Amino acid sequence: MNNRKTASGTVDALRASLETLTTEANDYSLSRAKRKKFETQIKEAIDELTALLAKLDPISQPTSVFDPSNPKVVGRFVALAMVAQDRQPLSDFPKFYGSGVYAIYYRGSFPAYQPISSTETPIYVGQASPKLSNARTPSEQGPKLCSRLNEHRKNIAKAMSTLDLADFEFRSLVVQSGWETAAEDYLIHLFRPIWNNETNILYGLGKHGDSATTRANKRSPWDTLHPGRAWAAPSTEDAKTVEQIDTELGNHFATHPAYPDLESVMGSFIEELRQG
Repeated sequence: MNNRKTASGTVDALRASLETLTTEANDYSLSRAKRKKFETQIKEAIDELTALLAKLDPISQPTSVFDPSNPKVVGRFVALAMVAQDRQPLSDFPKFYGSGVYAIYYRGSFPAYQPISSTETPIYVGQASPKLSNARTPSEQGPKLCSRLNEHRKNIAKAMSTLDLADFEFRSLVVQSGWETAAEDYLIHLFRPIWNNETNILYGLGKHGDSATTRANKRSPWDTLHPGRAWAAPSTEDAKTVEQIDTELGNHFATHPAYPDLESVMGSFIEELRQG
């Protein structure tokens, strides 16, 4: 009984404090900085009270709620569907309609890439947006995936002094218009491909040299390690030295080991879905 009275008195005191706080907030004009600080303190108090209510509830709350409509969730499953596709040689593939996502894999002997060679970790992932944002069919989307892969094929072929096009394969998946970005985001998050700009190591594969401004930029790390594109050759300064690239690659592979097989990819995927 005494505990009930104590708890009731505490709640009454809390209400009284809230009334006082409301009165003071209405009576005084606050500067923008003070108001922002005031709002932060109130939100922190609300969070503490919410946590207290959850603690008092004899029925526990789930640690998370699975929402199939969340774009990030959809992106995960689209990415998984792409990984399930068969690999094809990048050196020769037929034209096809559709936009979506893709991954490029390396299986050659270039020394710097041995940690990912012939593994399930792609060297590059990307997306191709549909020709029309509301395209409903692959034909309406246009041959966007095919065109993007062909661009990469041509660029890699120009680096013949260091790369052999026959050592590259790809997977692709035609995706319902609008979901390609979410899938690409998850693929980058999962694999951290070394040629992607987001990884910030060997960026530059998708760079174009069709303007004077672009040609005046420093040579990209990709072009430094894989010379061959004519427009990149005149550059007098590299964005990174070969030694710097090698160091960054070593640190990257030590932090993010390659996935040796599809089972390990699935294991990582399932682990991220598991609720604590």
